[in-house]
Amino acid sequence: MKKLTILSSLILTAAFAAGCGAQTKTANTAPSAAAATAAAGTSAPSTQATAAAAAPKAVKKIVVGTGTQFPNICFIDDKGNLTGYDVELVKEIDKRLPEYEFELKTMEFKNLLLSLETNKIDFIAHQMEVNDERKQKFLFNDEAYNIFPNKIIVHKDNNAVKSIDDLKGKKLLVTATSNAAVLAEKYNKEHNTGINIVYTAAGEDAKTLIKQGRADASISTQFAIDFVNKSVDAQLKTVGEPLSNSKVYFILRKDGDELKKKIDEAVKAIKADGTLSKLSTQWLGADYTVGN
Repeated sequence: MKKLTILSSLILTAAFAAGCGAQTKTANTAPSAAAATAAAGTSAPSTQATAAAAAPKAVKKIVVGTGTQFPNICFIDDKGNLTGYDVELVKEIDKRLPEYEFELKTMEFKNLLLSLETNKIDFIAHQMEVNDERKQKFLFNDEAYNIFPNKIIVHKDNNAVKSIDDLKGKKLLVTATSNAAVLAEKYNKEHNTGINIVYTAAGEDAKTLIKQGRADASISTQFAIDFVNKSVDAQLKTVGEPLSNSKVYFILRKDGDELKKKIDEAVKAIKADGTLSKLSTQWLGADYTVGN
């Protein structure tokens, strides 16, 4: 059985270090050519021909970039394991593509696109939405695997903010390079809202800053807020209509057409047999999958 490898640039242990070297996976070797010819009553082929027939088929390693800070999607659970909807979906795709071996590599979200651009990873699994800037540089797969309902989030006791229009002069936290940042910037420009958009720095946590009253709002999804409220008593709520209901995809490099095709085939099969719907319900609390 294929085993998916996980590398982390944030959490590095001796066990991980031992598995960081290049690995070569092989498919099952072909039956002996000599045995086949003997059964047919013909003379055995040469030693060289037999060796060639029995040679293991190389499996291509694919490095998948993801994160550790997105509740329900890609995060470290209480046992120290990397898991979540996107992580488990990648594992499922890996099982269905024997010609590849997927290796998960974790990093800060802001570094994912740069790592893809500089060939450090082969594709990104982190609920990535399409926008014009990303389309110019990268390749998206065709088969969406989730719908991402972005909404404004505030402290549960904040009754003054009922939508994004109530954030004039207030501090809205977003992650640099995220689609939430793109949404906020575009809305601010088109509606002259006067929102104070603040980009979170490394180590800063939007939910904690909002709870402490150091920020007014951020952008997230209901399923993420449900998780953090339950797990760390974040005391947050979503307000207003969704800012977007974007479909989400995997992002690959522009030269990743063959890998893209294989991923799409696997995602279609995972949708068709109900596995994707089950994963969404398990990790997100409802079926947010596309086409179901």
